[in-house]
Amino acid sequence: APLPFGDVLEKIRVLAHKYYACYPFLLQLGILYWNHYMLAETEEEGHSLKRNLGWWDLAVMGVAVAVGAGIFSVGAQAAAFHAGPAVIISFIIAGIVCGAAVMCYAEFASVMPVAGSAYTFTYATLGEIFAWIIGWDLILEMLMAGSVISKFWGVYLNDFLRLMGVNFNTNIMIGSFHLDIAPIVIVAFFTTLLVLGTKIGARVDGAMTVLKIAVVLFVVIVGFFYVKASNYTPFIPPAEPSADVANATTVHGTLGQPLFQWLTHMSPTIYGVPGIISGAALVFFAFIGFDVVATASEETRNPRRNVPLGIGVGMALIIVMYVLVAIVTTGMVSYKQLASVESPSLATAFELVGADWAAKIISFGICLGLATVVMVLLLGLTRVVFAMSRDGLLPRALSTTGKHGTPARLQIVVGVVVAVIAACFNIDVLSDMVNIGTLSAFTLVALAIPIMRKRRPDLKRSFRMPGNPWIPLLVALANFYLMLNLTVLTWVRFLIWLVVGFIIYFAYGYKHARVGTGELDDEVVKYEKQRQLKAQRAKQAGSVGLGNDASVTKVEAGKD
Repeated sequence: APLPFGDVLEKIRVLAHKYYACYPFLLQLGILYWNHYMLAETEEEGHSLKRNLGWWDLAVMGVAVAVGAGIFSVGAQAAAFHAGPAVIISFIIAGIVCGAAVMCYAEFASVMPVAGSAYTFTYATLGEIFAWIIGWDLILEMLMAGSVISKFWGVYLNDFLRLMGVNFNTNIMIGSFHLDIAPIVIVAFFTTLLVLGTKIGARVDGAMTVLKIAVVLFVVIVGFFYVKASNYTPFIPPAEPSADVANATTVHGTLGQPLFQWLTHMSPTIYGVPGIISGAALVFFAFIGFDVVATASEETRNPRRNVPLGIGVGMALIIVMYVLVAIVTTGMVSYKQLASVESPSLATAFELVGADWAAKIISFGICLGLATVVMVLLLGLTRVVFAMSRDGLLPRALSTTGKHGTPARLQIVVGVVVAVIAACFNIDVLSDMVNIGTLSAFTLVALAIPIMRKRRPDLKRSFRMPGNPWIPLLVALANFYLMLNLTVLTWVRFLIWLVVGFIIYFAYGYKHARVGTGELDDEVVKYEKQRQLKAQRAKQAGSVGLGNDASVTKVEAGKD
């Protein structure tokens, strides 16, 4: 039942959600209120999402993100400039760490199937300020990823047209101003689909993903005919200064060095064992689909079953494909040959062995792969902002849903921002920002598992992360260690982004958070009344009627 709302309790509740890390008793109270509020918010009229996705839709979403930038580009770059043939180990390390983190996501999603992903999970366990940090990180991750992938989609589209002999380029010059129209076109297309309804977008995404996977399998089969065992030697290349490899980095010196190497006073190097770890940190770019899948939990039918199942199936498919493609890429050509190309991709390997016909197919697959990645990232970014807006940390007008059950206004705003950044700015150097956002989200979610287990052991969990608390803690440490292997410049940018986020939080979010202002009190009461009315109707109707007439329920709730 709803808790009493007195003046004293109101003050305690505000303290509990903003500062309860210092007050164990307030922590319990804050968690209790948050679970009431979370349920009430998902039922709020005009701010709720339709549940129309199944586990296969979620698996397709995860595969759609991974089978894109990672398989077609990042893997070859990690082999060329980080680990050599040992990039296979990098993928396995990243897959194990990411898979464990995804299981943490799965437990939270089975308990709290609402929009917001790691942001929502962190809010429920660590409090408002930590939730803001992770939500802000997720916005960074998906905004940069959506912009980078949209930009690269245009790059690979131009490559495909060139290989097909078409004399056309999407880049235009207006005076001294450079504009790429390709990102605008692809972002506008998928924004329109998502505004019309998530299910419509998922169907289009599913069809394109099936074709894309077929291209990947074709590449793996054909590529094995060009594999030479000599290209796997040495499997772990000896470490060498990064400055000796021309295309290894666009930023030399301290800023281009992994933070861990800088902290331990190591000279900037690539390859060797450190290269395997930095390669694993790089290929995390390919696993961003999983926290995007969790953002759609509120739109999933039977989420306690379908969310963990969808995440697990998607993860298994992606790890297998990544390892196969890594074996083919490093076996077809030497990692030194890949390093001689400025932006190596899987198509590059086929061009180097003279299989131009296959390179055309690969380029076509890249266009399809990056297109579906854009769609899923636009969805994920919108849903995180949606959840933060619904909580009052961002303006509430952003979380209003339209007649299709989707936040159309917010989706359009997000599409415009992503398209402008991708079309007007050279943002390929910001790709590591995607990784640090993903890894920070994974770290906080893993830390939240033992906290949630201890504070709320009564919550029903259809999936439980094994080995609590030690395995979640090890997962958090593993993710943080990969973060340390990102460059110093990436960390500087990340800290600047956090400072900007804190300014926005204390200037707006802190004052307007609905948990702190008491705005949710009436909605909690309303939700409890509706739930009780539905239970009464179900009891009266026996096993037949379960309160399906939503309009009657709302009328009765209003009369009550």
